[in-house]
Amino acid sequence: MAVYTEVTDDDLSRLIESYGLGTLLSYKGIAEGVENTNYVVHTTAGTYILTLYERRVDTADLPFFLGLLEHLNQRGISCPLPVRSRQGEVLTEISGRTAALVTFLEGVWPRRPQPAHCTALGRALAELHTAGESYQAKRTNALGLSGWHDLYDRLTDRSDEVSRGLGTLIAYELAYLDRAWPRNLPEGVIHADLFPDNVFFLGEKLSGLIDFYFACNDFWAYDLAICLNAWCFEADYAFNATKARALLAGYQSLRPLTGAEYDAFPTLARGAALRFLLTRAHDWLHRDPNALVKPHDPYAYLRRLRFHQEVTSPAEYGLERA
Repeated sequence: MAVYTEVTDDDLSRLIESYGLGTLLSYKGIAEGVENTNYVVHTTAGTYILTLYERRVDTADLPFFLGLLEHLNQRGISCPLPVRSRQGEVLTEISGRTAALVTFLEGVWPRRPQPAHCTALGRALAELHTAGESYQAKRTNALGLSGWHDLYDRLTDRSDEVSRGLGTLIAYELAYLDRAWPRNLPEGVIHADLFPDNVFFLGEKLSGLIDFYFACNDFWAYDLAICLNAWCFEADYAFNATKARALLAGYQSLRPLTGAEYDAFPTLARGAALRFLLTRAHDWLHRDPNALVKPHDPYAYLRRLRFHQEVTSPAEYGLERA
């Protein structure tokens, strides 16, 4: 989340009235993340999140994202629920941007995740995958393997500005993944961006999942590998095996991995690290000077990728064969 587009009091008041949500009391920009403009909005009817869609989000994908949130809510997943206007619409426009209002979830995201958080996250991810299996809409992962090649092509001339030799490393990794990327693993809806700041807790109890704007159809085990990268490395880049075991055990307590998923997991972890290295490097080189938040440093994912390149067995992650 972030703030790129300013919203005026008058425009927001009219919007709130069109939704029948009482009177606007206050609102404030949320200066976290890098994708869309977000405001927390307080009205006499309650608290909501207003999202203005920017940058990578294709407005043609919004019915998929918002429909998914409604689908997951109906199946007991705690995530934002889109608010419909008086006319029954989930999409609107404000400040020249397509926008949506969703319900507000209580909780805070863990700045320093502990093993108990990782266990809860693993279970929640398995529940998400199971609940999303019956969602009929489909969306291709635009940031899958072919998308990584496209990003690399846009980085090639400037990659050394991020880290010396980065272009050579990425070229090597893409060649490896072209050969090794698995086929025909179990798949369905994935979140694809379930970092700690997208998971809310009340104490150690997980209270909700947010920010589904990278959701798509892909391998479920790849989504788990994204979470391993996001939750199981420390600030000094060290891999935390205790957190990894907790995450993976939490997931497998509800949805055990198949043998093919188990065998493919180190490759999926490498791919997940490369995906975020590429997008962070791209944002680092093309950062918006007017945004209220700096893009994430890609170096953390360069270190993760190098770690995964040395892994020879899924057991090194603490992953047990089901």
